[in-house]
Amino acid sequence: MARSKACYHAVATLFRNFNELLEGARARGPITIAVAAGHDPDVIEALQRARELNLAEGILVGDGTRIRALARQSNFELRDDQIVNEPDDAASVRNAIALVREGRAGLLMKGKISTAALIRAVLDKDAGLRTGRLLSQVIVFQAPGFNRLMILTDAAINIAPTLPQKAELCRNAMQVAKAIGIEQPNIAALCALEFVNPEMPATVDAAALCAMNRRGQLPGCYIEGPIALDVPMSRFAADRKNIGSPIVENTDIFLLPSIEAANIFYRAVVYFAKAESGGIVLGARAPLVLLSRAETPETKVRSIAIGILTAA
Repeated sequence: MARSKACYHAVATLFRNFNELLEGARARGPITIAVAAGHDPDVIEALQRARELNLAEGILVGDGTRIRALARQSNFELRDDQIVNEPDDAASVRNAIALVREGRAGLLMKGKISTAALIRAVLDKDAGLRTGRLLSQVIVFQAPGFNRLMILTDAAINIAPTLPQKAELCRNAMQVAKAIGIEQPNIAALCALEFVNPEMPATVDAAALCAMNRRGQLPGCYIEGPIALDVPMSRFAADRKNIGSPIVENTDIFLLPSIEAANIFYRAVVYFAKAESGGIVLGARAPLVLLSRAETPETKVRSIAIGILTAA
């Protein structure tokens, strides 16, 4: 499933794997990360690795006693100005957001607090990081056997996105695609089949996105939809279904119709296909690193690197 070099206008900036992506982020780092409720051992480990890679330094807002204890356990030295003692979770989120608003941090990262609580604070009209854009999660992943990075959205924020919201999901995903060197991404608007069926609203939305793309309402990409997953993944399937499209074995962004579909897709590529991944949330003043508690420190480090490239 190799991509033709002719599909890119900026081949020199294209990252084909996470090692290249991390090197690209290191060239732009280090960045300062504000961590809300930073008393989290996985976050501590991720920040330690980010420091070793010269990607980032953290300012951890949370229970200072617990932060120091976790850091000692990991032999991770933190300066006094890297710890903001605020045991109250809600206040720690507000303080971490303030660090971003004041320009003291370029990324916001979730610690030991729920995603919903952090998102509410980010969207606060007076003290948050809202911009008027839709917040959405963008995951970058690479599965064994594929010599390139791919993107999926949205597995964490938007439950049942409307057509206008799906257009925004595409725009946010395109921003990440361009940050990793994909200038004109191919987008598959995934559904259960390739025909418009009014009883399946996702097919109607996918066809509308395709029309918007062709008419210049969603420029800078190529959208195909409605389309089932086998077609973008297999030329054999595309041929048998008599479908000719630039996205066949050449898809950069997978747009899923709902949070359930996206979350299952994401877990499947990680646990069945053993894919490496990293992800951020876009639409706020700064990229947000909001990952599940089940994500590894390595995934968090890759997410920090994606955030650095996207912010730049």
